[in-house]
Order: sequence, then C-alpha cells, then structure tokens
Amino acid sequence: MTRYLIIGNGATGVTAAEEIRAHDRQGRITLISAEPYPMYSRPGLAYVIINEIPEKQVIARRPEWYTRQQIKVVYGSVTKVEAALRQVALADGRRLPYDKLLIATGARAVPLPYPGSELDGVVFLDTLDGTRELINKAKAAKRAVVIGGGITALEMAEGLAHHRLDTHYFVRKSTLWSTVFNDVESKMLEARMIEHGVKIHYNTEIAEVLGDKRGRVAGVKLTNGSIFKCDLVGAGIGVKPQLDLIRGTPIKTDRAILVNEYLETSEPNIYAAGDCAQIWDRWTQKHTLDVLWPTAIAAGRIAGANMTGKRLPYLKGTPFNACLLFGLHITAIGQLGGTRDEAEPEIFQHLSRGASEIWATQPRAYASAWSQSGPNTIRLALSGERLVGALVVGEQTLADPLRDLIERQVDIRPIRSHLEAGGPAMNRAIKKFWEGARAKPPAGAALSTLSPY
Repeated sequence: MTRYLIIGNGATGVTAAEEIRAHDRQGRITLISAEPYPMYSRPGLAYVIINEIPEKQVIARRPEWYTRQQIKVVYGSVTKVEAALRQVALADGRRLPYDKLLIATGARAVPLPYPGSELDGVVFLDTLDGTRELINKAKAAKRAVVIGGGITALEMAEGLAHHRLDTHYFVRKSTLWSTVFNDVESKMLEARMIEHGVKIHYNTEIAEVLGDKRGRVAGVKLTNGSIFKCDLVGAGIGVKPQLDLIRGTPIKTDRAILVNEYLETSEPNIYAAGDCAQIWDRWTQKHTLDVLWPTAIAAGRIAGANMTGKRLPYLKGTPFNACLLFGLHITAIGQLGGTRDEAEPEIFQHLSRGASEIWATQPRAYASAWSQSGPNTIRLALSGERLVGALVVGEQTLADPLRDLIERQVDIRPIRSHLEAGGPAMNRAIKKFWEGARAKPPAGAALSTLSPY
C-alpha cells in the first residue's frame, strides 16, 4: 500500500490528492495543511473584502469531502524534507514518512522591505486570516496607503476604498500594472480608481513605515523625506515561493523548485507543482513561474496521476487570468510583449498573485495590433503567422475566442492584415475567423514539450 504525502492544502495539493484517489483506491493519502482550514479559494478573497461574496463562499472543500476521499489531514508546519530518510519533519517534532511526496506549498506574500514593516496595521491580502485582519483593521482606520504594482495591491486599494477609507495608492512607476498595461490601458483603470475614490501617487517610493508609541502604523516616510500620515498600510509587492523546507536538501532550485515535464524534482519520488515549482514552458522554452489558479489545478492533476505510476507530461497551457478591478473586466492571455525592469531591486521583481512571467515576455518577430471602442480595448501580440497574446479590457465578448486561437496556435495569416489595421474591422475579423476556425483541428507548429532539465 503506497503512502502518499502532500505538503500543501491549496488548489494544487487538493487536486493532486483527488487525482491520486481516482487512480489508487487503496493508497494512504496524508495532506499537511499549514492553515487550520479546509481548502479555500485565494482569488475569492478579493471579493470578500468588497462584500461581493460572504466568507463561507470561498471554502472550496468541506471537511466531509476529505473524509469521503479517505484523505487524512494533518495540521502543522513542515520545517524540513528529509529525502534520504523518506520523511518530513514538522515544527512540533513529528516525522511523517512517505513513499511518494508532493511539495505544493505555494507562495506567500513578500514582507515590505522597509523599517517598520512589522508594525500593527501593515496588512496583506494573501490568506484567510490576513483578509480577516484587513477587514477588522479597516473598520477602525481612516486613511490607508497601499503599496505594490500588481493585481493584489489593486484589489486591496479597491477593498479599502469600499470600506470608506481615504485610500492612497503609491506606485513606483508612471503607469498602473506596468508589466502588463500600456499608457492607454493604465489611464482606463486610473479613471475607474478615481471614480471609486482612490488617490493615485505615481513615481512615489516608500523609505519607512512610521509607528506610534504603541507600535501601530502612524504614517509612511517617502524617499524624498516627506511624511504621509495614515493608520493602515496595505502591502502587495508580490509573492515568493515557499522553499524554506527544502533548504540544505539535494532538491534543485532556481527561483523555485525545478521540475521536469512530469513534475518530478531532482530527487526520486519527490514531485513539486503549483506556485512553488518552476515549470518548463513549451511556449518560451524556459523554466517559468506562474501564480495562477488554473495552472495550480492543472499541475496538481498531472502530479497526482504521475505519483500513482502514470507518465503524463505536463503540457503547460497558455497563461490566462480574468479579473474585475474597480468594475473593469480585464483578461490577460499569453505573451503580451510587456517588459520587466531588470534594474529594479530584486524585492520588487516578485510576481503578484494572479500573474504570470509569460505576460512580460517578448515574442520573437513581435508585432502588436490595437483596437479601441469607447471604454473597451483589445491589444494583440503577433509573432509570424501566430497570435501569441491578447489583453482584453472592458467588453469581454472576444476574450474566449482569442484564448482559443492562441492556445491552439491557429494560423492567422488569412486575417493578419485585418488585425494589423486595428479598429472595429479587427474585432469583426477575429469573430468571423474564430467561428470558422473552431471546427477545424489546430494547425499549430510542433512545440517541444521536453525539458532539458
């Protein structure tokens, strides 16, 4: 009877456990959870803080589900993977043995790199407990500062404004979500933020979080020396893969745990998947990071199957995320031709939750196409005869067709001239072409799925 051990009770770990049980009805599955809750939806937390959904709605698996699946849940924190002994060590001294191990620890919010980051009133939107703290602190606060350039920081700004705080959003760059948005898209979101009462401060950097005598947030000091008073600071500068439990082990890492196409690590019988794994990407031919819910689920499914003896390669799909920020629908798909500022301090180069490194990748032979109609825009990334990326802001009618064309690598030469022309003709061409193409088999060129690792 195989002993399966999974570290992580998130989307990846739970999906893997479910898949293991589907293939092995007799094996012993133990799942270690660092949080005292069943699996919940992290993307759903953003909707909790704006009262769009009740907290109970983010719970994705009830306790009875684990019982029905014969999955034993152990609550605790893993401090070390002892690969040579085929066991893991917990903070309370327990040791749990395994025959097959999956590391699905995910990623956690990066602390602010400033003095005062530990003060009472520095809040995060990353866990259920953190979300509860944010909501409770907001009830007594009057003025908030939000720091960070990605989705999570924007969601926090929206949530705090929803709670009627005087909300100020500090951005290090001159545009919003600078790794994805261009100036026009940034201005569209800016207008929505202002409508919701958020004040935006561009090209603004924090030097220190200031506190009062009781250890509570009292303001922030900027790099220009000025003082900005506030009683709440929202920290959203990114997330980082949780790797502490494998420090000093033979498991190979780069920015996360390196895995091959079967999600196997460098150590026998140890797998890694989800936000803590650096997965081979067939589009860019590199090991890349994603912090995306659909990716976490898909990787968990493959990892679980392979732990039972299958040999299924993980063919990473096109990175995709759809979000709603300040009432504005945004869908990001594939390679968007954005840029990541390599001159930025490393602490500010972490991905935000809900983001992908691929979005900031420049395709080969890159060209862009653009369509704007009132408050709606579509930006396309073209590479040769393929559509490799799309950003849809506002009206979402073409989001699914574009995702399908990109994922299937459909030859778009018949309409490339219409795409490059932009405008309404581009939108009509996409719709008509997709309706004809979806009934045909994909014509994409063969892509290498094998990792050199």
